[in-house]
Amino acid sequence: MHVNVKLRRGLPSLRVHRTYAVIRKVFLAAEKPGFRVVHFSIQSNHVHLIVEAKDRESLSRGMQGLLIRFARAVNKLWGRVGKVFVDRYFDRILRTPRQVRNALMYVLRNAWKHRVRVEQDLDMFTSGPWFDGWKEKFEVRNLPECPVARPRTWLLHTGWWKHHGRISLSEMPGG
Repeated sequence: MHVNVKLRRGLPSLRVHRTYAVIRKVFLAAEKPGFRVVHFSIQSNHVHLIVEAKDRESLSRGMQGLLIRFARAVNKLWGRVGKVFVDRYFDRILRTPRQVRNALMYVLRNAWKHRVRVEQDLDMFTSGPWFDGWKEKFEVRNLPECPVARPRTWLLHTGWWKHHGRISLSEMPGG
C-alpha cells in the first residue's frame, strides 16, 4: 500500500539531518502485528510510505500509532506542541507488480519529481540506501541501522522486479 501524509502549513522542513535522525527512530519502532513500514521518502512537507498491512483496520491502527509517535518526536525536537499532520492520510492499494514497481520508483525517487536538490544519485532521506532492488551496485559508508521492515509479501519482496525489472538510479518517477 502506498500512503502519503502531509504536514500542516508553517512547520519546519523534514529534510534536515537532525529531524531525519529522529524520524528514522520512529520508523524503527513502527512494526506491529499486521502492519509494517517497508519503504519511505521524507520530503520537506510530506512523507511517502510503502507499507504492508493485513487489512484496513491494521492499516488504520498502524498509521495512527506511527503518526502519533512521529508527531511527538518532531514536536519535541522542534520545541513545540500541537498538530503536525493534516487531518487525514491518503492511501492506495497496490495490486499488481507494475503498480508496486511504479510506487517504489515514485517513493524512492520522489525528490527528483519535486526537483529537490540531491547531492548524489541516491536520496539519503529515503529508504533507498537499504533498498535491494536497484540495478546499480553501490556502497554507502557509515549507514545507520535499517529503519524499515523487510517486505514479506510476494508482491513487494519479489513479484515487482521479477515481472518488470529492477529500478535504475537514473530512472525518473512519472506524474
